[in-house]
Amino acid sequence: MTNLVIWLTPIWLLSIGATIGTLALLTIWAVVALINRKAARSIWSSVRESILLPVSYTLAALAALAILATPLMPYDRMLSSLQRLPHVGSMEVEIEVKAGQEDEAVNIQFRTDELLSYTIESEQEIAVNVEKGKGLAEPLVLVEGGQLYRWSPGSNLARGFEENVQQLYISNESDLPTVVKATFNTDVEMPEVHDMPVVAASVVGLFFIFLLIRWLTPRVSIIATATAKEAISQPLFILLTVVGVAALIAYIYIPYNTFGEDVKMLKTSGMTTIKVLAIIVALWTASVSVSDEIEGRTALTVLSKPIGRRQFIMGKFLGIIWPILLLFIILGIIFLLTVSYKVVYDARESAKVAPTWQLCYSEVVRIVPGLVLAFYEAVIMAAISVAISTRLSMIPNLVICGSIYVLGHLGPLIVKSSAGDIVFVKFIGRLISVMLPVLDHFEIEGAIAGAATVPPEYLWTALLYSVLYCTAAMLLALIFFEDRDLA
Repeated sequence: MTNLVIWLTPIWLLSIGATIGTLALLTIWAVVALINRKAARSIWSSVRESILLPVSYTLAALAALAILATPLMPYDRMLSSLQRLPHVGSMEVEIEVKAGQEDEAVNIQFRTDELLSYTIESEQEIAVNVEKGKGLAEPLVLVEGGQLYRWSPGSNLARGFEENVQQLYISNESDLPTVVKATFNTDVEMPEVHDMPVVAASVVGLFFIFLLIRWLTPRVSIIATATAKEAISQPLFILLTVVGVAALIAYIYIPYNTFGEDVKMLKTSGMTTIKVLAIIVALWTASVSVSDEIEGRTALTVLSKPIGRRQFIMGKFLGIIWPILLLFIILGIIFLLTVSYKVVYDARESAKVAPTWQLCYSEVVRIVPGLVLAFYEAVIMAAISVAISTRLSMIPNLVICGSIYVLGHLGPLIVKSSAGDIVFVKFIGRLISVMLPVLDHFEIEGAIAGAATVPPEYLWTALLYSVLYCTAAMLLALIFFEDRDLA
């Protein structure tokens, strides 16, 4: 039971965040229903008939997990930490204290059990207290002039603050005025709750983006919905999902013989498996829904309706992205479970001390950016596949996209290798890097090996790169399809 609580707590916290997002969506829908019933019925119909339905089932499963596991989890600490989130963070204050001034009040509040570190800097010697009348005679914190007073756990300096602070009093008994700069860093008892609002916002954002696209481009959304439903109903999608789940579970018990680094191998293997399966779904769906419809004259029937060629291509592209996203959501949740369990499993098999749930959580959170980058890569390959499918059939499409996938990973390696000193090899490597997507940007094996976290700025940069490349691929697809004879 103890091991169950350890490896399930990280998933429980993320499930709570997803449940909060789901409740927010239901609240928004209820408000819309009170204002405009027709709009509420339209939203419900959009959810029921689209990719959002299986996503809703997944959210319901996470909500059930969150409710059932709550009695075993530290829910009291979680609730108190959530309540304190708006009151923690970095607090900076800068104030000028006159010469000979005693007990200059500074309005700043924090709890000492949440204090992570603080710094105080002054031009003159000052005393910092939480009560009036003590000054330099009984200073709580004495700051030497021109020196930075920096406290953090493990430092040689005294923390000074032992009780919750409502106000600070600064005394400057020197003959010169001084400028005091102070920074206090605080955090909640359970810092992991910071990710819960992010998960909730992601859930709300997913539904909002889908409904916004449906509202702005209804004809494109109709094609996208039909393409996505067709892709999900294919036996290949179900087969790849089952294969992915089985592989992710099997990775737990495979002996990697890495002397304590099995978790890193599992994370690398799991992300590669999910990414490859998603790319297979993308290539197969693009070939079936674009190339086969053109060859079978189905596209001609669709375009005979008030739908243009551009809307047809963009709808197909969006219809391929939704099944990829669903696959990432399903396999991603299983992947998070296996990573968390692997930490406990390895400790038990190696007869080590049982890890804390915080360690499991840190391992789980580190792979989320990797899943996001893998999704970006799969979307880029889907865009390329759609462009190729407008002219070529399935087999050439698979061969070309497979070659692009390999070269997209090898291009930067060719330039950096010793063979890159050869002028011709260097030229080919740079040509590949310019013409083809640099898929090596979406790999985080280095971060996994170094136990580092991918910064959010890198994710935004990778997103911008993905959007630009997908835009170029879609423009190429429109050019190929514009004069394609469909008769």
